[in-house]
Amino acid sequence: MKLYRLLTGPDDSAFCHRVTEALNRGWQLHGQPTLTFNGERVIAGQAIVKEVDGDYTPDIKLGEL
Repeated sequence: MKLYRLLTGPDDSAFCHRVTEALNRGWQLHGQPTLTFNGERVIAGQAIVKEVDGDYTPDIKLGEL
């Protein structure tokens, strides 16, 4: 099955580390990153996908895969 996540957060090194950690856990980038400004700071978003065995259920903890 293919899983999807959208990582979001302030555009800082912590966000980059979250994306890097996901990539090293087997997730792949999906599409281009996105940026927006919330009136105080820039917020980044990056979609990621991962192929895993099994069947999808809403109980899956995506952050643990």
